[in-house]
Amino acid sequence: MNRVYVCSCFGITEEEVRARAAAGAGTPRSIASACKAGTDCGSCVRRIQALLGRGAAPRRHAAGCSAVTPAAAGSAAPLDEAA
Repeated sequence: MNRVYVCSCFGITEEEVRARAAAGAGTPRSIASACKAGTDCGSCVRRIQALLGRGAAPRRHAAGCSAVTPAAAGSAAPLDEAA
């Protein structure tokens, strides 16, 4: 039997993730609650998302942090020095 591990930290296989999903765990967070996969180093979260058919989610930024794309950085208006 060939096991494909999704989460090396906790030894969770693709088969286990699919079984949890079939039992109703439809999000990476619910998978984590069910078996801890994705709660240690986090490197398996994108694989779990793919197994759930959710694709890779965009990265979130910290509250108050404004992400600037390269295109937006070049078109920014100059700062008003009087302010």
